[in-house]
Amino acid sequence: MERTLIMLGAAPETRGSIAAVVATYRAHGLFSRWPITYLPTQGRLMLGAARGLASALARGGVAVHAHVSVRGFWRDAAIIAAALAARSPVLLHLHGTGFERFYGQCNRLQRAAVRELFERAACLATPSESLRSWVRGIARDAHAVHLPTPVVLEPLAADSCRGNLVLFLGHLAPDKGVFDLLEALAAVRSEVPDLRLVCAGDGERIAVAHYAERLGMADAVKFTGWVGPSGKRALLESAAVLAAPCYDAALPLSLIEAMAAAVPVVAARVGGIPELVVNGVNGFLIAPGDSASLARTLRSLLADPALAARLGTAARESVRLRHAAERALPRLEALYAAMGVQCSLSLKAA
Repeated sequence: MERTLIMLGAAPETRGSIAAVVATYRAHGLFSRWPITYLPTQGRLMLGAARGLASALARGGVAVHAHVSVRGFWRDAAIIAAALAARSPVLLHLHGTGFERFYGQCNRLQRAAVRELFERAACLATPSESLRSWVRGIARDAHAVHLPTPVVLEPLAADSCRGNLVLFLGHLAPDKGVFDLLEALAAVRSEVPDLRLVCAGDGERIAVAHYAERLGMADAVKFTGWVGPSGKRALLESAAVLAAPCYDAALPLSLIEAMAAAVPVVAARVGGIPELVVNGVNGFLIAPGDSASLARTLRSLLADPALAARLGTAARESVRLRHAAERALPRLEALYAAMGVQCSLSLKAA
């Protein structure tokens, strides 16, 4: 049976990895190649998505690609269950981090519901091999695959002036390592007096600002709030290094984007990060919470522009080989074909 595709996910104007990934899908022509109807599911849009999906299921011949994060998991699970009840094939696509912690906090019945959802999906896609292994550990019958997060590699700016700017992209919270980063930079600043830190993201801005003041770093720290694609691109063009000293991660999109922009990265050895970052080859890895190692690594990168440039070049090549949209999207499109969805271009040719 030839099927049409319903894609469920975040609204285009929202923040987060799901909206960013879907934007890459659109930019790279996925929506013109496949018969996709997109239904946003969060907040007040949920009712409209449920109605749209119910109408499509009633007509029959539907496959579903559902983007799911820990936030709103049960909300999304309810609408996905309707598609499964109608015997429509579902591609369950996990995004972000926190699934292991979320599952650990569930009661027995909730865990059973999570496992059933994972195992009944026609395919379950994860952004990292480590998350795929975890899925298989709790749901042995799940058809779990690693689906690399696609990014578009923009041309590099020829005249970018990076200076000694350290960039932090993400939620401002203790588990993201931003307080560890401040401690590390306070130790480095005596040797790099023009050091600057830009924190781009929402979260505990006041707490971070107070801690920076306690460390004598207030004048070196700038907060931009959440930035869109163009703002992020401008920051990456001026950053000397991206710091991602998080305590938990699948494989952050911000890390992939920084590497795609040839920005050297210093990241925590957690989750799926070591699957992309090879220590000393295309970036540096540190243990989460080790602010002393973070300081030493940042100091060495800022003191050696040639090393930073070499790592940045290798980082961009690593992303090109694994995450460039033209390489990553064919894997997704193969899953669509396996669910019985026919490419729109094939239909036009016929």
